[in-house]
Amino acid sequence: MLKQFGHEIWIADGPIVAVAGFRYPTRMAVIRLSDGGLFVWSPIALSDDLRAEVDALGDVRHLVAPNSLHHLFLDDWRRAYTSAKSYAPPGLRQKRKDIDFDGDLADAPIAAWADDIDQVSMPGNLITTEVVFFHRKSRVVLFTDLIQHFPADWFSGWRAIVARLDLMAAPEPSVPRKFRNATIDRRVARASLEHILAWPAEKVLMAHGEPIDEDGRAFIGRAFRWLTG
Repeated sequence: MLKQFGHEIWIADGPIVAVAGFRYPTRMAVIRLSDGGLFVWSPIALSDDLRAEVDALGDVRHLVAPNSLHHLFLDDWRRAYTSAKSYAPPGLRQKRKDIDFDGDLADAPIAAWADDIDQVSMPGNLITTEVVFFHRKSRVVLFTDLIQHFPADWFSGWRAIVARLDLMAAPEPSVPRKFRNATIDRRVARASLEHILAWPAEKVLMAHGEPIDEDGRAFIGRAFRWLTG
């Protein structure tokens, strides 16, 4: 189930979830930090097989929900890994008051992973504030919902029309139009994008779309041309 995506980073695809009638695939990433602990990004449904593969990599110490939309399976992981710490992006504490988070995600990385992972939030969006991560050893940038890409035949009927108009099913991975239109403070969003474009990115991972394996920084620049142009 786990597939290596670079030096000390693995990905796994989970079950499809339905949101507002639209089917979304799920994907998570596991990063092994320099101290041997595991950083779990956007946890998917936890099965016995997945847990065995994760445990073989090391100790799960950090459970990260990268935006306020990706939290469906977080509590299952918290119950399975009681010593791990859970971190909330902006807005999720208010949404999931049933979860006692150990920390909050912002522009500066948490000290426990600062040597391995940088991060920046993308504020100014009415839908969600996403925290984008950069794993230095693999040179992978981790987006969640801000960049998406679905096959042309993934949706059917009126949903296929909506997906095409929204750029969810564009020729290459794109920022959906709903996220573009919801970006009401483009100045602060551009400042965060400048931080992201300064990373020496080679690969780009997203929750909903095939990963980008090369020229990651150039790809990110194209995806956000609507914001910088």
